[in-house]
Amino acid sequence: MQVLIIEDEPLAASRLEMLLREMDADIRVLAVLDSVEESVDWFKASPQPDLVLLDIELADGISFSIFSQVEVHCPVIFTTAYDQYALEAFRLFSIDYLLKPVTAEALERAVKKYRSLTGYHSITSQIREVIQSIRKPEKQYRNRFLVKTGSRMFFVESCQAAYFVSEGKTVFLLTREGMRFPLDTTLEKLQEDLDPRDFFRLNRSVICSIHAIREIKSYHNSRLKISLLAGSHSDEAVVSRERVSAFKSWADA
Repeated sequence: MQVLIIEDEPLAASRLEMLLREMDADIRVLAVLDSVEESVDWFKASPQPDLVLLDIELADGISFSIFSQVEVHCPVIFTTAYDQYALEAFRLFSIDYLLKPVTAEALERAVKKYRSLTGYHSITSQIREVIQSIRKPEKQYRNRFLVKTGSRMFFVESCQAAYFVSEGKTVFLLTREGMRFPLDTTLEKLQEDLDPRDFFRLNRSVICSIHAIREIKSYHNSRLKISLLAGSHSDEAVVSRERVSAFKSWADA
């Protein structure tokens, strides 16, 4: 069983660790945290533990605020010197509320309750293995386009696209070599189909590849002007103000 301790009193934290070790040698304490901020950062970066022992009054505030900043899916045993928080604690994913100083008997009862509620001995390890084996299928992005010039048809790889521009009711693909082909699609559909690591929708009319950008300039009204190059052909596109922040994050990834 993997346990996270969130407690700002070093002696209390050490006592909880000792009681857990004495209770069951298979219990592993993943970390001991002492603040709301540190706990939020930990949950953002780490897999969920099996169980959390959580003090209510921490160094930088009330621990309930952790739940409003990150998702905590695991059961929680609250440990506190105060009883006025009990109602709020049980509104969260709490299975027990222990008053300090926490005794070995009280902690053991709480852990037994956790195990009986979750079927710890019989299914926890199996559930963890199943969860780890399940991977969200990676989205398959479009990797080529069938284009036509005259009576001839051939493929253009997505990585060869410089940018896509909508003119009237037609979308055109411009290759890195400067070739231009009409496509039977929309920018909305392309935005879904193209790999967002390589392509970005600058505005209503243009989706560009990172490789086509030659210059970025500040533009009036907090916008950006982008110089695009496709072979010897060049264009300028303005990043709409509501997309500027997302564009900067994409470009600097």
